Amino acid sequence: MKILGIGNAIVDVICKVDDNFISKNNLTKSTMKLFFDENEFKNLLINLKIEKTVSGGSVANSIVGMSQLGDKVGFIGKVSDDEFGSKYEEGLKKENVDYFYLKKKEELPTGTCLILVTPDSERTMCTFLGTAGKINENDVNTDAIKKSEIIFLEGYLWDEGEPRKAFDKAINNANKIAMSLSDQFCVDRHKSHFLNLVKNKLDITFANEQEITSLIEAKNFNEVINFSKQLNKLVVITRGEKGAVAVNGKDIIECDIKKNLKIVDLTGAGDLFAAGFLHGYVNKLSIRESLEKGTEMSSRVIQQIGARL
Repeated sequence: MKILGIGNAIVDVICKVDDNFISKNNLTKSTMKLFFDENEFKNLLINLKIEKTVSGGSVANSIVGMSQLGDKVGFIGKVSDDEFGSKYEEGLKKENVDYFYLKKKEELPTGTCLILVTPDSERTMCTFLGTAGKINENDVNTDAIKKSEIIFLEGYLWDEGEPRKAFDKAINNANKIAMSLSDQFCVDRHKSHFLNLVKNKLDITFANEQEITSLIEAKNFNEVINFSKQLNKLVVITRGEKGAVAVNGKDIIECDIKKNLKIVDLTGAGDLFAAGFLHGYVNKLSIRESLEKGTEMSSRVIQQIGARL
């Protein structure tokens, strides 16, 4: 298998809202807020019109993107044996993703992410992790990990306790490790742990400019570049309108964004960028070609609703 993703198995529920809804509910636009109270989460949903429901989760989106590009891929993520859990499994299988998880009835329901899209195409996410956040080492299939060229992890999944044990088990059995830093709030919560992973464990790190700047508390982007060069690993950074850059040891490779796009929804831009890049990487394309493939995939997904092509 080319790549095995391990991440939060979350069902995405996409709704269009106005800016007033964001401020009224004390949300910060373009970020992800975790909800720990199921009822509080359900109350947000009550008056909203659902545009689309899809099997999601950051790394799962990337894995599906790679499958659509013809790569043999798999995914591990925890769901419950409920309606959303069944939808989740069906959604992955329909996309030719090997799903290495046997669902059973859990105490908590399958995780859900409410994606609120405002008129400016920005997305604000409200996530109730449910059972996804309870992944443990027993949920991680060692055999599948060892048979994969690369495992791809998401920062969202990392948490103290059982998820960390699952993470460590995956890392200790992997041939090569890629990870996305996921979200600036996520980075801020786990800064010292993420820094240790980036410096000592990961072969490929994906981040946007805000995430990696926050991680190393950089004053400017030059500091980010210098930090990445010293790692002597592969660091791939998306920079919004400034395109993307990969730092591979001493080499710095840049790629511009595609022009004149009709942007509808930025959901999944980073996920599909990672899919395109990793597709190039495992199929022995150059770093530049991999950046271009990532840019092409993210350009396609932001011109539609949702994080799947």
